[in-house]
Amino acid sequence: MKDKHEFAKESVVEDYLTDLLTEAVTEPSIEKVIAQKLLDKALVSANLSDTNEYSRNVKGKKPDSAAALVTDIEQKIAELLPDQQIIEQVDKEIQSEVEIKTSSLKVTAPLSLQDSLDERFQALFFEVAGLTLAVPLIELGGIHEITKISPLIGKPDWFMGVMLKNQDKFNVVDSALWVMPEKYDTALADSLNYKFMINLGKTPWGLACEKLVNTVELNKSDVKWRSSSGKRPWLAGMVKEKMCALINVSELVELLQLGESSK
Repeated sequence: MKDKHEFAKESVVEDYLTDLLTEAVTEPSIEKVIAQKLLDKALVSANLSDTNEYSRNVKGKKPDSAAALVTDIEQKIAELLPDQQIIEQVDKEIQSEVEIKTSSLKVTAPLSLQDSLDERFQALFFEVAGLTLAVPLIELGGIHEITKISPLIGKPDWFMGVMLKNQDKFNVVDSALWVMPEKYDTALADSLNYKFMINLGKTPWGLACEKLVNTVELNKSDVKWRSSSGKRPWLAGMVKEKMCALINVSELVELLQLGESSK
């Protein structure tokens, strides 16, 4: 009979983590915005030059019939449509405006976990349902043995409850259910034996774990870092030799506070 810690086969885990790391990002387009601005500006330009003349031509006139009125309106609409010269001029103005704003725009992006870590850093490895996870020590708040956990009504399924430790209260997360809900079933739930809680930074959140493996010093080159943003921002990368997920604690905590799952 298989040991419960053999639940996640190495090849399955590697494919699973690799798939999570290769997600494409779709960049937003401004074509529709530019097109609308082009049309609006052209219509305004044409309208300003024709308004007085139109008022003089129609003032005092009364269409002979409904058909004549429709014809008159259609003619004026046609006159308001921008010609090619106006379109080209507005297009140049828009392009110039975009270039000026883009060149003066300063964006300060938050540092990624990869950028914030030293070239060599230590990480704690721990196991959940046969899956090994790692968290940088600088983002670790502490490790506590699991005691009594009091469940709360109205919380997500992965929220095990609140655990008291001295004067502190910790929100304990069912790590197996949160990290890989698609693999979570009754058999897995019955096999889990959570013994420790990994406190995430200086927050009240903690991940339940079954086994503390060890603490390892890593080089950044030991990690296959996430290549793009998108889904699963909590996954910073994969430790190649250990074949395990490296957790981005700040992103993970943000998802937990929002009550969202790993996906």
